[in-house]
Amino acid sequence: MTRIAPFLAACAVITAVPVVAQRTAAPATAVDAKVAALRDKALTDDTAYKIVEGITTEVGPRMTGTEAAPRARAWSVAKLKALGFKNVRVEPYQLPVWSRGTESGELIAPYAQTLHLVGLGNSGATPPGGLTLPIVYFPTYNDLALAADGSLKGKIAFVSNAMQPTQDGSSYGSQGTARFVGPNVAAKKGAAAIVIRSIGTDHGRGPHAGNTNFDAGVTPIPAAALSVADAEHVERLVKLGKPVTLKLVLEDKQVGMRESGNVVAEVPGTDPKAGIVLVGGHLDSWDLGTGAIDDGAGIAITAAAAKIVMDGGQRPRRTIRVVWFGDEESGGFGGAAYAKAHAGERHATAAESDFGADRVWRFESSLPDAAKPIEDRLAVALAPLGIVRGADAPHGGTDVGPVIATGIAGIDLNQSGLRYFDYHHTPEDTLDLIDPEQLRQNVAAWTTVIATLANAPEEIGSIVPQK
Repeated sequence: MTRIAPFLAACAVITAVPVVAQRTAAPATAVDAKVAALRDKALTDDTAYKIVEGITTEVGPRMTGTEAAPRARAWSVAKLKALGFKNVRVEPYQLPVWSRGTESGELIAPYAQTLHLVGLGNSGATPPGGLTLPIVYFPTYNDLALAADGSLKGKIAFVSNAMQPTQDGSSYGSQGTARFVGPNVAAKKGAAAIVIRSIGTDHGRGPHAGNTNFDAGVTPIPAAALSVADAEHVERLVKLGKPVTLKLVLEDKQVGMRESGNVVAEVPGTDPKAGIVLVGGHLDSWDLGTGAIDDGAGIAITAAAAKIVMDGGQRPRRTIRVVWFGDEESGGFGGAAYAKAHAGERHATAAESDFGADRVWRFESSLPDAAKPIEDRLAVALAPLGIVRGADAPHGGTDVGPVIATGIAGIDLNQSGLRYFDYHHTPEDTLDLIDPEQLRQNVAAWTTVIATLANAPEEIGSIVPQK
């Protein structure tokens, strides 16, 4: 998962929309009857559910570097061909792979107890037999950042931070720093290892996986995420005023370069010069759950929407390209590989679904001024689904970000994040989390967007320059 809007801007949008609506009237815009018909059809279509049901049941977790990753690509090619897409293929690339080994955590003092944790992607390994060391408690990432250099030598840093649920998911950005860069900072300050409170809004014992990164020249230290419940337990022990000692075992390692690939499928358009409407999500997942909401739902939603447009009886003006990016969780290698492989092609827009399967409540775009009428048509067509127009620039996401960075217009369909981070990267990321009705609302929203963009008479997009 990758796309987070700034919190204050989001609050401004949520607060301002009703007030503005009372004072001004939106421009009168005719509803495209064909788009509306496709949108309404999507509200009764279960193709997306069948896709996510299939991949979570027949493949399951799809972590980069595991035997399931090539099985997932083969399954995807067969599925997209069966759905009727054209030019279905795997576009391979190489990437570095990190592998999870035996992992465990145990409180030794003041009171013994087994802890539930998971190693963070790119974590270093403990010595054989593990590490048994006292912890140093930091209530927040900022407290860790303020620690004196060398002050953590021979210690395990413990960063606790309370993430709160927000509709736009902005707290992932504010609290996620503890995972994104906390281990790197702890290593620079001399820590032997680091454990963090999982970046999640739940209070359960399922830890949240996720990547971390170390600067060049910084030796990776063992780094793990405690379940939220266990992190809260350790915090209570700290507040008793007694020294806390932890035993940590992480047999994780880098295993070198391996092959991965993006799965690509198309609905060919009638006007090759009009550009490509790029949509998709990421095929890979973490290994704890089955990757239902992150991101089985995203690849299912965008493919199902593209299929509805494909089956609508009219070949679109622009080619619709559906990409199931092979690697997002391990460092965004799929998106980078796609942008490199397709440099020089004309893209009209780029968008991805990677925030679960709960209702879409807002859309945002960075269409050029000449194509702004498209936004008005989208606003009218999406309104019956309960979706408002936002004022922020779209963030795109890790997968399509490299294409958007070249100057291509991005489109965001923002889903509710109020429960997403209860389950994000956890063992609970399974099919039962997906509400079929909300999933269909997502498909209807994406069908509306894809149909509108693929057939818009306005000129949008530009040539991606060759590297």
